[in-house]
Amino acid sequence: MSEAARMSEVLRRQKAAHIRDGAPGAEVRIGRLDRCIGLLVKHEADIVRALTADFGARAPEVSGITDVAGSIGPLKHAKAHLRAWMRPEKRKPTPAILGLFGAKAEVRFQPKGTVGVISPWNFPVNLTFSPLAGILAAGNRAMIKPSEFTPATSELMAKMFAEAFDEEEIAVFTGGPDVGHAFSGLAFDHLIFTGATSIARHVMKAAAENLVPLTLELGGKSPVIVGRSADMATTAARVMAGKTLNAGQICLAPDYVLAPQDRVGEFVGQATAAVAAMFPTVKDNPDYTSVIAERHYERIKGYVDDARAKGAEVVEINPAGEDFSQQEHRKIPPTLILNPTDEMKVMQEEIFGPVLPVMTYRTLDDALAYVNAHERPLGLYYFGADPAEEAKVLEHTTSGGVTVNDVIFHVAQEDLPFGGVGPSGMGSYHGHDGFREFSHRKAIYKQLKKDLGPMKALRPPYGEGVRKYLASQLKP
Repeated sequence: MSEAARMSEVLRRQKAAHIRDGAPGAEVRIGRLDRCIGLLVKHEADIVRALTADFGARAPEVSGITDVAGSIGPLKHAKAHLRAWMRPEKRKPTPAILGLFGAKAEVRFQPKGTVGVISPWNFPVNLTFSPLAGILAAGNRAMIKPSEFTPATSELMAKMFAEAFDEEEIAVFTGGPDVGHAFSGLAFDHLIFTGATSIARHVMKAAAENLVPLTLELGGKSPVIVGRSADMATTAARVMAGKTLNAGQICLAPDYVLAPQDRVGEFVGQATAAVAAMFPTVKDNPDYTSVIAERHYERIKGYVDDARAKGAEVVEINPAGEDFSQQEHRKIPPTLILNPTDEMKVMQEEIFGPVLPVMTYRTLDDALAYVNAHERPLGLYYFGADPAEEAKVLEHTTSGGVTVNDVIFHVAQEDLPFGGVGPSGMGSYHGHDGFREFSHRKAIYKQLKKDLGPMKALRPPYGEGVRKYLASQLKP
């Protein structure tokens, strides 16, 4: 049986099991979440080894924080709250008089059925298990297609899930683009894709054939707006910590900085100092992650070469003065691009690497105008101590989410929705919002038990009662 045929067969079996068993109770859902937590705890060392093998160089602490602990947190949060999330929401009947006579309205949350998960390579475990928290809490089954760029981790996850779950609950399918294309064309009850906007267009097109609802978690160029009141040492340290985490291979990584014209030199100096404090050496430093693959390495290096050729000043932060022309792993030292222009590739594409363009602005309005002239990003970051300026940034920009006085941290808040807007994504998950995203919100109205006057007045033959009702509705 081909992999495409096997995927179709597993989907058929999962859908049949969903109809056969009905919506699972809270205990079944908690049991599934517990099994996921147990897999992460049991295989923590295996996960770290697989991620190191796939990246070539990645600190065990990075994998532990982001992919292991960062996956357990959402699962525990869902486990603790799902009973409350499952309760029906009472709503008010309209017109209100129906409620006075005993009519009732509510929303019940039903599992959608089978949810497809296409997870990426940058945090392959976290971006598989984190959406599963909402998917399983909502009572669904899941089929997973992990990235081919992290083959060791993908194969490990396939074995892990097979160890704890029947394929009628959770199934994993590894393989390349052909498997991914077939997977995205399946008639899921919902599909979540995390990855590049360019690939998302193909996924969305394939899903449209079966009108499959989508959650797209993409990316884009997330800006950092440095206010005049910002503490520059703290700002630069936090920006560079976010930019160098996983070597900038994060959908929410700060993609470019907008700094006041008279403070850009201070930012560069503090950024250089911050990197030197975190990474006295880079080349053989196990704390510094390598770029995932040769083609991504060449792409990022190409952005730097293009910017230099078009007149930008390139500041390579290389504290030990190391030679990167010969190296075992694909490491690129943190690199600032000063005075970039929109003609440069580094300002046209999501960077997804340890390269940070630094632009200047004269007024905050200029900075906001630049952000708003471009596609809406997944994240936006403001640094400053001016409440009025902070309010202006929040009110006059649109992004998937915002972190104030740091970067990336809003994604770690389980009680906040996480998602993009427009080209940076659609839909949102995490916590309660994830439960709702992967649930069918069924509207239920319970009519009056007795056929009282208000009901009779709405039926023929029409008389004075219905005319009075119409007149009341037409009043301003």
